[in-house]
Amino acid sequence: MSTLHDIDPQTGDPASCDAVDMVLVPRAHDIGDGFMVRRALPSAARRMVGPFIFLDQMGPALLPPGKGIDVRPHPHIGLATVTYLYEGEIMHRDSLGSALPIRPGALNWMTAGSGIAHSERSGADWRAHGGTLSGLQLWVALPQAVEETAPAFDHYDAEKLPVVRDAASRRG
Repeated sequence: MSTLHDIDPQTGDPASCDAVDMVLVPRAHDIGDGFMVRRALPSAARRMVGPFIFLDQMGPALLPPGKGIDVRPHPHIGLATVTYLYEGEIMHRDSLGSALPIRPGALNWMTAGSGIAHSERSGADWRAHGGTLSGLQLWVALPQAVEETAPAFDHYDAEKLPVVRDAASRRG
C-alpha cells in the first residue's frame, strides 16, 4: 500500500493543499431547452490538463416528456471523446455505422482520428417519458503520431467496468 504524506486540504480553502494548483470555474452554455453544459477546459488560465483538452459536465437537468437533447451531426478530427452518464440516456450515431444508447454507468470511447461525424440525441422512448440527464464528456488530444489514425467507436456496458466502493457506500 502506498501513502501520500502531505497536508490534508481544509474544507473551502483550495490553497491549503499543495496538490491544488488552481481552481477553474466552468462556463455554462445552454445547448437547448434549458440543458446546461459546463465547460471547465479550456480556460484562459489553463488550456489542458494532461491529455484532456475539453472537460464538460452535462446537466443535471430534468427534461419533461417530449423534450430531449438534439446535438446534430458534427465532425471531429485528431482527438477522442469519452462519454459517461450518471442519469438518463443519450443515443449515439456516427459515420462508422454505430448506433446505440449510452446509459448510466456505461462508457463510450469515440476515437475521431482522421475524421468522424456523430450526433448525440435523446432516443424516442426516453424522450417520450423524459427524466433527469446528467453526465460527463472528456475530450482527449491524441498523440501527434496517431492523430490521423482510423476512426473507431468502442462502447463498454456498465457491467464490464470496474466499480470502486468506499466504506460509506458499502454501508448504505
